[in-house]
Amino acid sequence: MIKNRKRFTKKQSVAIMNTEIENSYFKFSPSTWIIPSGFLVVIWVVFYLNNRFNLNLNEFGILPRTVSGLQGIIFSPFLHGDLNHITNNSVPLFILTTTLIYFYRNISLKVLFFGILFSGVITWLIGRESYHIGASGLIYVLVSFIFFKGLLTKYYRLTALSFSVVLFYGGMAWYIFPNIDATISWEGHLGGFLSGLFFAFYYKTPDYKKDIQYDWEKPDFNPETDAFMKRFDENGNFVNLPPVILEEEILEENTPFQVNYVYKELNTDLDKDAMQ
Repeated sequence: MIKNRKRFTKKQSVAIMNTEIENSYFKFSPSTWIIPSGFLVVIWVVFYLNNRFNLNLNEFGILPRTVSGLQGIIFSPFLHGDLNHITNNSVPLFILTTTLIYFYRNISLKVLFFGILFSGVITWLIGRESYHIGASGLIYVLVSFIFFKGLLTKYYRLTALSFSVVLFYGGMAWYIFPNIDATISWEGHLGGFLSGLFFAFYYKTPDYKKDIQYDWEKPDFNPETDAFMKRFDENGNFVNLPPVILEEEILEENTPFQVNYVYKELNTDLDKDAMQ
């Protein structure tokens, strides 16, 4: 048996496609909070052990342009100097990682893994001769990626997300420049920012299409046949066109009631003449 196929307008098709994309990407799952929580647990456990037993794990950070410093590319995001350092990194790290996984589920792990690698390599290449530690490089990867990717998609939800990131974390942009604060690794921040920008262009996301809400947004829209557009002249000035009276409207005006009324008035006049 052949089933009847449903036909949809272009507006309905675009809406259905965007809904399917949202259902597959913008979907909350346990991984949305488990991965960020697990990352925080690891860095706090490492911080506790390092300070409790004086393990001096900070030597596993990035030491630029040295062979031993290469190990810091992997280990540095899990190392922090003091309580203030790890506290300042924990909140944005959790929020941004959760946001990344929720809105960009299919590429989130790639952005996290390669973000650590790329930002670490850039820090190793351009950094000052000291140990660079902390998850701030990864935070800059996330801020940069979420901001630029949202703008590139041109989808209203992701664009709104980009502006939200700017609102809350826009001030971080100052710390990718040198001589702002000698105690921070601006090289790691710059490496993270550049890595996130690269990933925003490199990793592809679904092609979101704008929902068609008005007639003039349709590709086959012809302004010459639109009643509203006829109210404007060739210079864009609003003009009042004279109303068009059709024959049907004239016929409708001469209703039987009006005809009978005129006929009665005529008979009344004839009766008055006869009486005179």
